[in-house]
Amino acid sequence: MRCLTALAALAVVLTSTPAPAAEEKVKMDDKTKKAVEKALVWLKDQQNRDGSWGNTAVTSFAILAYMANGHVPNQGLYGPVVSKGVRNLLASARNDGYLVGPRGGNMYCHGMAALALTQVWGMTGDEEVKKVLKKAIDLIVKTQNHEGGWRYEPAPTGADISVTIMQVMALRGAKDSGLHVPDETIRKAVAYINRCRDSRSGGYRYQPGSSGPGYARTAAGVCVLQLSGDYEAKEIAQAVRYLERTEDDGQHYWYGHYYAAHAFHQVGGKKWEEYYGRMKAKLLATQRVTGEWSERMEAHVGPQYQTAIAVLILSVPANYLPIYQR
Repeated sequence: MRCLTALAALAVVLTSTPAPAAEEKVKMDDKTKKAVEKALVWLKDQQNRDGSWGNTAVTSFAILAYMANGHVPNQGLYGPVVSKGVRNLLASARNDGYLVGPRGGNMYCHGMAALALTQVWGMTGDEEVKKVLKKAIDLIVKTQNHEGGWRYEPAPTGADISVTIMQVMALRGAKDSGLHVPDETIRKAVAYINRCRDSRSGGYRYQPGSSGPGYARTAAGVCVLQLSGDYEAKEIAQAVRYLERTEDDGQHYWYGHYYAAHAFHQVGGKKWEEYYGRMKAKLLATQRVTGEWSERMEAHVGPQYQTAIAVLILSVPANYLPIYQR
């Protein structure tokens, strides 16, 4: 809802076309493409008049779901839908850069919105997006606490791994897109995430010293290990074994698989093939005939959130979003 040395800026070419994949065995078959298309139609019909799908986190997941299938602002079949959503995120920015808008939110929402804007900026070069994004990233840097993490409020107070990893993803996206991110901010964040790791199981805890690790937090931990560029770290193999033993997180099902899909994709090979095959079968079997997913496998989330994440999981093989590319 993460053991490393430094989060290296990985050179990523941000384009609106998929990067070529070497011997990629996992592909989106026709049945999956049709399921995704049905979901995108459903999401379009759920978009509010102001361009949102709820708070800025859910709106950002929806925007990324479209962009993961090649639809960027004013380009592609759903370009106007994405453009309207992006304008909503821009309008949600407060004077200090906090991306929560009139509906309210927290640093989880802010980090997710900042991540989405890094992808929009990288793909479009829109200066208006850059202006808002820079202030959002500066806010993340300014609110890091003494432990190196973040919590729910935009202030350097507490920290937990869930909110922290969302800020790290936004910082990674910003750095890849050419914005300045202090190395010290990344170093401190990595140190905090290190302290959340349970060396016995290989999983990750909510906070250092808190009760046992969980699937969602461990999936996010693998993502950060991969983003650090340390692909051979022994911690990755141990954490992946934990994920394979656990398989799901009933409390944070969708959030967990949002990260797990990225984590297994980065690991690649047979583990990725098995994970994607299992999730594809489950998602295709549980999609409603109207296009959405609304299984109550996680408390306090709605079908817009679930559907956007399901699309993101199924669309990983399309390889459009730079932040999720190998």
